[in-house]
Amino acid sequence: QLQLVESGGGLVQPGGSLSLSCAASGFTLESYAIGWFRQAPGKERERVSCISGSGGSTRYADSVKGRFTISRDNAKNTVYLQMNSLKPEDTAIYYCAKRSGGLLPKLCVTNQADFGSWGQGTQVTVSS
Repeated sequence: QLQLVESGGGLVQPGGSLSLSCAASGFTLESYAIGWFRQAPGKERERVSCISGSGGSTRYADSVKGRFTISRDNAKNTVYLQMNSLKPEDTAIYYCAKRSGGLLPKLCVTNQADFGSWGQGTQVTVSS
């Protein structure tokens, strides 16, 4: 059964750090790009970061560049999101998702509709 499970969220003070994990099962992780997304209350879901199937290419939203780092360990079937210098505006539910297939599923794309198999999400709250 294809599944993505996020973990690692929690409450952290501004300036703090968290490391999120996205554990994959039921498919060959290296065959797909994986994206991290977030949705804050009352806001649309946005893509935070994406990593290609090989890990050789990464993408970041402007709002997190220089603070977040995405990585993957295909042998452990896990994708990570290291979040440093957290700000209150980073508060959201964070989700991971895989490319849905189609053309070149190992590559990151901008359109969220090209991602599927969403996890249940993990809450990140940045507050003093």
